[in-house]
Amino acid sequence: MTAENQVSVIGLGDMGSAIARRFVDRGYATTVWNRTASKAAPLADAGAATAATAAEAVAASPLTVLCLLDGTAVEHVLASLDGAAAGKVLVNVTSCSPAQARANGRWAHEHGAAYLDGKIMGDPPYVGTPNIMLSFSGANDVFTAHEATLKELGPITYLGEDAGAAAVEFLAQVAVSYELLIGFLHTLQLVQAEGFDVTEFAERAAASVAAHPPLLTTMANAVKNGDYAPDLGPLKVQAALMDDLIGHRECLGVDALRMREIKGLMDARIAAGHGDQGFSSLFAQLPKPTP
Repeated sequence: MTAENQVSVIGLGDMGSAIARRFVDRGYATTVWNRTASKAAPLADAGAATAATAAEAVAASPLTVLCLLDGTAVEHVLASLDGAAAGKVLVNVTSCSPAQARANGRWAHEHGAAYLDGKIMGDPPYVGTPNIMLSFSGANDVFTAHEATLKELGPITYLGEDAGAAAVEFLAQVAVSYELLIGFLHTLQLVQAEGFDVTEFAERAAASVAAHPPLLTTMANAVKNGDYAPDLGPLKVQAALMDDLIGHRECLGVDALRMREIKGLMDARIAAGHGDQGFSSLFAQLPKPTP
């Protein structure tokens, strides 16, 4: 067995177990460790080696994948490794902030290890299939050296040398979904309050949402270039809808917070003399992020 076919997995929740199982099934000499040792039993039965400690798992392979509950759990594992990390590659696919990912990268460098940060979009049953998306960031030469192994887990995208890039991508992708879906739930509440069938409405709304991908690209280009064409029509026309949207929701007791936010941004943008611009121009009215 060559070093390229050896891998360790730390963390055996649903996703970590799916990752370890994939490596075992693909013929990798796989070592696993979990704080609750009993979770390793099914993988041991499948052919994986079990380690007594996280440090032992890292020492067993040139590449270790960490898939834990959160960033705090990753910090605890790293602190337990002593000198075991030296000369190894640590790949963290645990959800964490970009700042945490960069701090993990610094920790690895200080302890003689290489670090890649990775994020997974998809459910455990889809590990190793085209129905999952993985992104990685960190040193390019490290990624290139282990790309073939990481591709065993599914389609991957490399986002550059900044260890925090994969976390930025992941959190932004998830945020888009949550922003859309909470708005959708509020809208279903409105439709239901008016006595209409929410399933029938959802079918029609899905067709409308299907037209959005080109709009997203158009809006992103406008933000990037600062050239705000009337993408959904001029703001001074769009703004005329807002009182109706807000009034309809509030008369039914449905949340109108987002609608009021949009109206405030539109009013401010129009007052600044930009009523001929489109919805994407509201980006210029958003409060500036804290550096």
